[in-house]
Amino acid sequence: MAEAPVDRTVSANGLSLHYLDWGGPAATRAIALHGFALNCHSWDEVAPRLRPRVRVLAFDQRGHGLSDRASRVEDYTRENMVADIERAVAALGLVRPVVIGHSMGGMNAMTFAARNPALVRALVLVDVGPEVSVDGAREVSSFVAGPYALDTLDDWVEHTYRYYPWRSKERIRARLEVSLRETADGKLEKQYDERFRQGFGGVSDARDALADVARDLCVPTLLVHGEASPVLTREMAERFAKAAPSVELVSIPGAGHSVAGDKPEEFLKVVEAFLDSVL
Repeated sequence: MAEAPVDRTVSANGLSLHYLDWGGPAATRAIALHGFALNCHSWDEVAPRLRPRVRVLAFDQRGHGLSDRASRVEDYTRENMVADIERAVAALGLVRPVVIGHSMGGMNAMTFAARNPALVRALVLVDVGPEVSVDGAREVSSFVAGPYALDTLDDWVEHTYRYYPWRSKERIRARLEVSLRETADGKLEKQYDERFRQGFGGVSDARDALADVARDLCVPTLLVHGEASPVLTREMAERFAKAAPSVELVSIPGAGHSVAGDKPEEFLKVVEAFLDSVL
């Protein structure tokens, strides 16, 4: 049985950020950043297997998981989330980590890497680019705006599966078991700032000038695209890779937007090969 990760925190810009340190023998660290309304457990299926190559530090970004909530909803911006990465890297003394980011976390990772190429060894982007499908983004917003608390874990599994059928109910249950918290009245609620249900600038504002950020990428970059993703189409992924010479595109058949959890074996195969080429 794989060794369990260790819960840790780091202070960044006045907030306490929680992360899971997956340990292992590798000297190179990897910062893993989840998507909007998700949390550090987005990488549970793959982080233990990456231990021979990188030591994964899976973060809860501000307002998500066990990290602090910002005092004002206006403080959830891409600029602030990138500043959190910069501060965490400095505070932890990380030397040229690999940065892995899914969706919103990928937008933040991409911006951090474009602005700080000397601080980043390599970048892995999971189903994210300077463009996103309007319909796919609307689906995500609709799901987040939906129920925040339900009576049972079974209720959450059924609700989530209706929205996201690319993953089995068993895998959905495993993720939800560590991503919900019990309320005083016995319900189970989501583990992100409830204000996100009314909107979130960190995603919508991030699209502004993101094409310029993508063109500035000069670190080795792997873009892992979910072939069935409703958020990033194949055409969008190909345009991104064509416009940014440092980007290598791999599309995973049968995967939706959350590629690492949908098809972990296939995700690991391509990421391990990429890491072997850059480490």
